[in-house]
Amino acid sequence: MSSALGVRILIVDDEPAIRRVLRVNLEHHGFHVETAADGRTALNLAARWHPDLILLDLGLPDLDGLDIVKAVRARSNVPIIILSVRSAEREKVAALDLGADDYLTKPFGIAELLARIRVALRHAARLSQGTAPLVRAGEIEVDLEARRVTVQGREVRLTPTEHELLKVFLAHPNKVLTDHFLLQQVWGPEFRHADHYLHVYVARLRKKLEPDPQQPRYIRTEPGVGYRFTVDDLEVPAR
Repeated sequence: MSSALGVRILIVDDEPAIRRVLRVNLEHHGFHVETAADGRTALNLAARWHPDLILLDLGLPDLDGLDIVKAVRARSNVPIIILSVRSAEREKVAALDLGADDYLTKPFGIAELLARIRVALRHAARLSQGTAPLVRAGEIEVDLEARRVTVQGREVRLTPTEHELLKVFLAHPNKVLTDHFLLQQVWGPEFRHADHYLHVYVARLRKKLEPDPQQPRYIRTEPGVGYRFTVDDLEVPAR
C-alpha cells in the first residue's frame, strides 16, 4: 500500500501526550486516526471501525496489551504494532507469539514508526491481492489467496509478516538466502541490518510449521550466512 489515503490507524495508549503526538504526525501523513486510552475502548473501536492497522501499548489501565492482541487475533488479521516501554526480549517474543506483527520500544522516532507502518501495510496488502498460488512443500500446504496454511491437515494461523516470510522461502526452495536478502525482501532496505529481528520471526515460523522446532526439517540455518528452506519436492497444483 503506497499511499496513506484512506488507511485507518487505531492508536491505543493510556498516555494523552503520546496519543496526541502520534495522531498529529499520522494525520499529517494522510492517515485516518482514532484513539483509545484503555483496552475495552480499543476492542470496541476495533470491532466497529475496522482499522487497517493498530498501534498498541502493552501497559493499559484495564487490560494487559497481550490480552488485546489475543482478542483481536481471534477475529482479525489486522496488522498490530506494539509500542511499549517493556524492552525485555521475553516481552517482545510473547507479543509476537500471540500474533503481533512488529514491536517498537519507547522512545522511538516517528520516521522509524512510519517505516514499520509501511512494511506492515505492504504485507497486509499483498495478502489481500489474491495472486498467490496454492503451494505444497512436504506436509505444509499454503494458500496465500485464502490466507490459509495447514501442516499435516491442521490449520495454523500466521500473521501477515509471517506469511510474507514464508512466501519468500517458498519462492526460493533449497537455496541459501542471506539474512540481508530476507530482511530486504520482507521488511525493506531500512531493516537490512536487523538480523536479530529476522531470527525472532524464523523461530516463530519454526514453532508453527516444524514437527520439531529444535531439529528443523524445513527452515534450516546456514551458519554465518542465513537460512535455507529445504524440501524434496515443491508442488504448485493447478487451480
